[in-house]
Amino acid sequence: MELKFYPEDRIALFIDGANLYIAARALGFNIDFKRLRQRFGEEGRLVRAFYYTALTDDQDYSPLRPLVDWLSYNGYTVVTKPTKEFTDASGRRKVKGNMDIELATDVLEMAERLDQIVIFSGDGDFRRVVEAVQRKGVRVTVVSTNRSNPPMMADELRRQADSFIELDDIADEISRAHAPREPAPDLPSRGPSSPGEFENT
Repeated sequence: MELKFYPEDRIALFIDGANLYIAARALGFNIDFKRLRQRFGEEGRLVRAFYYTALTDDQDYSPLRPLVDWLSYNGYTVVTKPTKEFTDASGRRKVKGNMDIELATDVLEMAERLDQIVIFSGDGDFRRVVEAVQRKGVRVTVVSTNRSNPPMMADELRRQADSFIELDDIADEISRAHAPREPAPDLPSRGPSSPGEFENT
């Protein structure tokens, strides 16, 4: 079910960077963020496009730095915070970089100035914030995938949203045109991304 957009709609994009990256990778393609912004900018009046990602403390050498810099110069509002390292109960070192609070806060703050919100994430934790902005009269579309293995789209978020766009259905519109699609692998665990996979032309 894809929601109708109207030319006068004030639209904002809220992109959970890690979630979108994993979903696209599971479907075998790389996002072209210039094409993604153009695609949704054609649907109405694009007020803002937010991109959320955590960066390592040594940001000069972060594999995400090329992407973050490109987005900042090409129409995106990039929201970052440092990752945190911790040791789990088994003694394994892990890295935490969840951006859910930052994304949810911006959605709530922007809601009164928007007609439509597009959230690029399948994370069920966003269900409550979607419900909250719907009570303000804002329509919400979520973009994720059910075609990965396992699916990335949480059922509770899909049910709450006004509409759901299957990422695989718009892959040809927002993928890097010169990069052929690869066979979809099993969904990898969340981890750091390689800079080459985020390149834009």
